Amino acid sequence: MAIYAIGDVQGCYDSLQRLLEKLDFSPENDQLWFAGDLVNRGKKSLKTIRFIKSLGDSATVVLGNHDITLLAMYYGVLRPNNSLKKILKAPESEDLINWLRSQEIMHIDESLGFCMVHAGISPIWTLPEAKQYAQEIEASLRGDNIKEWLSNIYGNKPRRWSNDLKSYARDRYILNSFTRMRYVDRKDAAFNFSLNNPPVYKSKLKKRNKKVPWFHWKKRKNIPLRIVFGHWSSLGYYHDDHVIALDTGCVWSGQLTAVRLDDKVIAAFSQPCKNKV
Repeated sequence: MAIYAIGDVQGCYDSLQRLLEKLDFSPENDQLWFAGDLVNRGKKSLKTIRFIKSLGDSATVVLGNHDITLLAMYYGVLRPNNSLKKILKAPESEDLINWLRSQEIMHIDESLGFCMVHAGISPIWTLPEAKQYAQEIEASLRGDNIKEWLSNIYGNKPRRWSNDLKSYARDRYILNSFTRMRYVDRKDAAFNFSLNNPPVYKSKLKKRNKKVPWFHWKKRKNIPLRIVFGHWSSLGYYHDDHVIALDTGCVWSGQLTAVRLDDKVIAAFSQPCKNKV
């Protein structure tokens, strides 16, 4: 059995199918981990979500910010855009939305030594804390008050974590950590949502930069698992001993990338994409 993690698909159904052919994927024998943003900017979001849902137990999904956006559109919190209208008008839209609501915010596999989120894990948190906070968001997504909850979780504040945060402010920080975070303040790990460019790694420039990628924050709490994430297309494929970044900008005519997680040596596989957004 092979286990592959795949970066942001964003409705690029054809590219996904070509990548799976390259992997010789078998739903009876293999597993796919999807790092969120299954849908939105690509032209075939409906086919994409239908296919991933049809994989059943062969697919593990964490939700990304665009998946949350789809939920908000379904419940009338946001106005539907053209790329997602087909899902909202599909005869099985309720089933698709309920399936999406049932997916994880954070997936953990200690036996493999990996966990997966869409954007990242706040560098302030330990693994048990992150697990608890992800479960809090999952409970809200699956709850009866989801429309009210979605109406209150959009926004960039609070940017700093505090154990004293309550209600929607707490949930907003948690959700932003898992689905939107890229850079944090070098001093106190406050979120910065205005930057999405790739990091500069030249030592002199790095020292001057007051913002750093969340996974390079100097005081980041130890997470004893390698973190797989997407979300950051300008970062591209990146890996070190602690993280693997998988969003290689398929929807921007980049590539769709997968890594095999069950081998001792991480192997990456990419499918060039030809999309016009």
